[in-house]
This record gives sequence, structure tokens and C-alpha cells, in this order.
Amino acid sequence: MDTLLLYTVIGFVCQLVDGSLGMGYKTTSTTLLLSTGLPPVAASAATHTAGIFTSAASGYAHYRIGNVNKRLLFRLSAAGILGGIIGVTLLSNIPSSVIKPIVALYLAALGGLIIYRSLGSSALIWRRTSTAILGSAGGFLDSIGGGGWGPIVTGTLVVNGNNPRKVIGTVSIAEFFVTLAQAATFATVAHTLDWTPVLGLILGGVPAAPLAALLCRRLPVRRMMLLVGLLILVLSVRTLILAFGA
Repeated sequence: MDTLLLYTVIGFVCQLVDGSLGMGYKTTSTTLLLSTGLPPVAASAATHTAGIFTSAASGYAHYRIGNVNKRLLFRLSAAGILGGIIGVTLLSNIPSSVIKPIVALYLAALGGLIIYRSLGSSALIWRRTSTAILGSAGGFLDSIGGGGWGPIVTGTLVVNGNNPRKVIGTVSIAEFFVTLAQAATFATVAHTLDWTPVLGLILGGVPAAPLAALLCRRLPVRRMMLLVGLLILVLSVRTLILAFGA
């Protein structure tokens, strides 16, 4: 398969997952880009750069059909930008091998709880999380680990009892501003960028954005919760397996 076409397919699939469930773009795209032979730094830089365009398309699509909480959007964006800039700046000083397993354990528990509640159980009580802390942590860990904004922020907000459709749309819109800040910071520390994977991710991801937003709007709430929980669980288990070299 032609290299550009391969990157385009990767971009379409990753954005379809991310736009409909509010998570997974950076994690899945970075993983798939690495599998094509790209070095880790090049894969991360390409993902964040292309993410400016795909998150813009996704955010706009969600905004047009009303999947947004404006008050939450402002607070998440401001906190996420701050956390993202700090994360990129400190990336070279904090080994992701230490951070990733801790985050993965948190996400695995989060995914299990979301699945539990999606099946009709509400006995467990989850302490509500400060939006400022959540957004900052999501932006920071997203920069450090090459993905995590969606699973951490969307997952926590859904567990807190917020409407999954509004959460997914709001988190997707906020991701544009966070990704823009991350990419701008990356540009100051990375001196080279392979534009072929960036172009492929954009060509595949932008057309997938409105389709994903429509899927998000049409899926029943409990089914969305189940899919969100399953995706978080799969991604976190995969991270744990890779972290411990299994």
C-alpha cells in the first residue's frame, strides 16, 4: 500500500473512533504510526501536528449539532492548555515509562466502573473531580504519554454522572485548543518533522470527523457508556502489557 494512503487510512479510522467516543485518537494513531516504522519522536510530533486539524474538524462538527457544554468547555480548555504546555516542556526530564503504568491502572479502574454503571448499576459513588485539576492533569499526561486526554477527561466526567454525549462533544472541542498549544510547544523543541504522515492523518481524519459526531449523537446513552468503558479498558490494559514487557 502506498505510504500516504496508509497514513490516510490510519487517520480515518483513528478519528472515527475518537470523534464518536471522545478518546483514542492520539493513542491509536501514535501506536499505528510506530508500527509503520516511524521513530517515537516523529510519530508523536506527527500525531500532535495533524491533531490540530482533525480536532478542529471534530470540534466544529460536535458544536454544529449541539454536543457541547460551553461553561465546561472554557474551564477544560484553559486548564488543559496549561497542563499540555508543562507536559511538553518537561517531557525530556520525566520518563514516560514511569508515568504510563500509573495512568493505565487509574484508567483500567475507571473503565471498569463505567462499564458497571452502563449495565444499570449505580451503587458505587464517585467523588466529583475539580475541572481545573482534571483538565490540567489530562493535558499534562497527554503530552507526556503521547495520548490520554480523551480517556482521562471523558472517562472521569462520565463517571461523575455527566451526559456522555455532551461530555464527548465538549472534550473534543477542548482538545483542539490543547493540541494547538502542545504542537506549538513541540515546534520549539523539535527541529524536524516528517510531513507525509501529517498529511495522511489530516486527509483521513478531517472527513471522518462529521461522521463520528453523527454517530455520537445517534448512539443511546447507555450504549455509549459501555463503548467508552470498553475502549478505556482495552487501551489501559494494552499500555500495562507494553509497560511490563509482556
